[in-house]
Amino acid sequence: MTTEETYEQADPQIVETWLKGWSLARELPPPIADHGGLRVDVGWPDQQKRYVFSALGPGLFHFANTIFQPAVFLKVCAPASLVRPVLPPRWEIQRPGFMMTCSLPVHPPGVRLPEGYTLTVTTTSAGPAATIYTADGETAASGLLAIVDDYTIYDRIATTPAHQRRGLGSAVMNALTMEAVSRGFKKGILVATPAGKALYETLGWKLYSLYTTAVIPQP
Repeated sequence: MTTEETYEQADPQIVETWLKGWSLARELPPPIADHGGLRVDVGWPDQQKRYVFSALGPGLFHFANTIFQPAVFLKVCAPASLVRPVLPPRWEIQRPGFMMTCSLPVHPPGVRLPEGYTLTVTTTSAGPAATIYTADGETAASGLLAIVDDYTIYDRIATTPAHQRRGLGSAVMNALTMEAVSRGFKKGILVATPAGKALYETLGWKLYSLYTTAVIPQP
């Protein structure tokens, strides 16, 4: 595990598994090996490419010093306090991320919804997806699993602002975990925001590595 005080290299295989799942969930091309890390050709207006590294190293330094255009992201499993000093000033550190793992429970808790909400589970090309709807049919919360080897990667977990603090995020996570366990999976990976980290910790997830993102801001 990594904290600000102790920095240990993440397992490159775990990082690759997560990135494969992230790419599947976003319907993007699979990661490609590049300079000791992995590259995903994203192609979005606000994110053209992302380079992901399991640790600080020559590949990260190469891209940090040779990339000058915005919308190209550098991501590394290391604390921001160690990443910032090795980047040229044009790079901006974004909000912290947290790579987390979980040994899925043998008997996951059931899904409890507040009155007026319904849950639907469907299957996508990546894996199961859970969506919670309001009585009016609007999406209140959602998320999906991407299945890679013997891991389930949880992604796009979101609750709309008007429906937050009602336990819907936990309900989506529990629904997805039930789906994963029913298919025989025992291990999960995700990358959380600071707010998401607090939720996932209450559900048994553990911090695996700090996950730092840098990008050159749009002019």
